[in-house]
Amino acid sequence: MCELFLGTWKLISSENFDSYMKELGVGFTTRKLGSLAKPSVIISINGDIITIKTESTFKNTKISFKLGEEFEETTVDDRKTMVRANPSGCLAKDTWSTVTMDNGSLTQVQKWDGKQTTIKRALVDGKMVVECTVNNVTCTRVYERA
Repeated sequence: MCELFLGTWKLISSENFDSYMKELGVGFTTRKLGSLAKPSVIISINGDIITIKTESTFKNTKISFKLGEEFEETTVDDRKTMVRANPSGCLAKDTWSTVTMDNGSLTQVQKWDGKQTTIKRALVDGKMVVECTVNNVTCTRVYERA
């Protein structure tokens, strides 16, 4: 099912992105730059490793992961989600990212510093619709194939 997401996607519309970034705690200047960016998203797969690259004039990011497995991530706004050992040597489960395939959607959950955001990527009428939610704030970004 992930194969349907493969390829390069260009942002064509964005609603409520500034409010979403503000709710994440992103500063004013970064929010303004982020709102101006028109990123491309490149999704590829190699074996069971999925890679999502986001490229813009503002900043580039890349994550690679296996579905359902926790991974470390530094987001475009420099939030860090990491699986790390706590003082007792056990893995701390309060900060992590994971991506699952749910009902045809790639659903990414990021947890950090007691907070959580969900990024749901779904294919609708040949476009990739990305819904980003933190607390009660949701933004919708729509991409078309490049």
